[in-house]
Amino acid sequence: MLRSLSIRNYALIDTVDLEFDNGLTIVTGETGAGKSIMLGALSLLLGGRADTRVIGDAKARSEVQALFLTGDESLRPMLEEKGIEWVALPDGNAEILIRREIAASGRSRVFINDTPVTLRTLEQITPRLIDIHSQHANASINDPAKRLEIIDAFADNADLRADFAKRFADYVAVRRRLAAARESLKRATENEEFLRFRVESLDKLKPRAGELAAIEKRFETLCDADEIKEKLSRFSYIINGGDSAALPLLSEARSIVDVMDIPEVASRLDAVILELKDIAETVEDYNAGIDTDPSTLARLSTRMNLYYELMKRFRVDDADRLAEIHNEVKTQLQGLELAGDEIPALEEESRNLARALKHAAELLTESRRMAAENFSALIENAARPLGLKNLTFVTTLTPTKVKQNGADEVEFLCSFNKNGTPQPIAKVASGGEISRMMLCLKGELAGKMQLPTIIFDEVDTGVSGEIADKMGEMMHDMGDRMQVMAITHLPQVAAKGNSHFKVFKHDEENHTVTRVRLLDSKERIDEIAAMISGSEVTDTARMAAKELLDKSLNKR
Repeated sequence: MLRSLSIRNYALIDTVDLEFDNGLTIVTGETGAGKSIMLGALSLLLGGRADTRVIGDAKARSEVQALFLTGDESLRPMLEEKGIEWVALPDGNAEILIRREIAASGRSRVFINDTPVTLRTLEQITPRLIDIHSQHANASINDPAKRLEIIDAFADNADLRADFAKRFADYVAVRRRLAAARESLKRATENEEFLRFRVESLDKLKPRAGELAAIEKRFETLCDADEIKEKLSRFSYIINGGDSAALPLLSEARSIVDVMDIPEVASRLDAVILELKDIAETVEDYNAGIDTDPSTLARLSTRMNLYYELMKRFRVDDADRLAEIHNEVKTQLQGLELAGDEIPALEEESRNLARALKHAAELLTESRRMAAENFSALIENAARPLGLKNLTFVTTLTPTKVKQNGADEVEFLCSFNKNGTPQPIAKVASGGEISRMMLCLKGELAGKMQLPTIIFDEVDTGVSGEIADKMGEMMHDMGDRMQVMAITHLPQVAAKGNSHFKVFKHDEENHTVTRVRLLDSKERIDEIAAMISGSEVTDTARMAAKELLDKSLNKR
């Protein structure tokens, strides 16, 4: 519901602060008093065009702010997705504060719960909070999706629709997986020959990380094997090759130390001799391990050259990358096989889900078809007391391809003339007749759908007497289930309100401003009396006004 409305510096309004309650709120005022100005300000919250001409004081900005209370939890993810705080209240409702500012330059800013948002975001959210309905304003039923929602609400299709939506989502998900698998198989099949060629080339080598570096080092060693063995032999001779070699000389030195009786030196010499013998053995083993067989050198050369060839072919600088590529292409080939295996299973799952989806769509269609006829008759019956005795209202269902909301398209056709041909509502010209029919439609849906606050803007134009009274009753009944506001010139409608605001002009020293005031009981009698009698309020008019109010009160 709309809890409060503040308007600053908008057209003739300098400052207006209003608070609203549940039920039916009446707004009255003389022609030109400024009721349309209020609606214009509210339309800004629905994303309406910001016109700098409405700025009263060009030195200041215009501002419209509205506080809504809502129990519609489906709005929460919409807000949170945009980074807007969900302000929950203890009673289960949430507060949504919307503010729009218009600068003298024409620049417009929008805030929801003090978070800056785009006009697009505003247009997505506010229609879920408030619906301004005037003659020819039939956006809610000109939208095919909205028409389906209306019929589904009337048919109590919430469970059927939820079941269908889940099956549709499952079917779409499997179809996407199937399409991806087929595309993957197609790409893999197109590259299969190339992949196999790459695998076979690398299979000849079976590259291993670090192998080329080790081969190159060993190859270099073997190329210099003779020279290396000669130097190692010379090393062994120096260490242990004769009387003048290191070990014999150290042994002689050790004997001298024994004679001199220097124990600490003797032990240190022992350690040196032992270490030198170990070094000599290690060098001899290394020397013996050097392969001078030409075939070994040839084998290493062949493998090394294969590395170089494949590095050039695969355009890599690091030999270790060949091992990675080998694993990658083998994985791709395995994926080709797996993709081929997955497709039949996905196709079978898709067929099963399609059958289940078709059955769910048929159940939804049948329920809609049964509800459509009853809905049409209900609207016709509700409209007759409002002077639409010749109304023909037809709800048609046309099969369509399966979509997220079913396999049907709903159209509302109507004719207001006897034996007239029903046409889509958007093509019917009479605004007054459409308004009354829309009042019936929304009245029937008030208890079925979570409708936003509805503002009826003079939808009672062109009616009077008993019809006006019936329209007022209908609006009041709607107000028992939702918040309804009605801008009216009819006393019969005004008397049905739970609260009553008057819009009027006030002359100040230098300019005229529009004011809005909540009427008390006495003021309300006077206002309705003025609506009955005109500019001069008579006692008779006051009595008639009081009678209307008492009659309305007694019916509640």
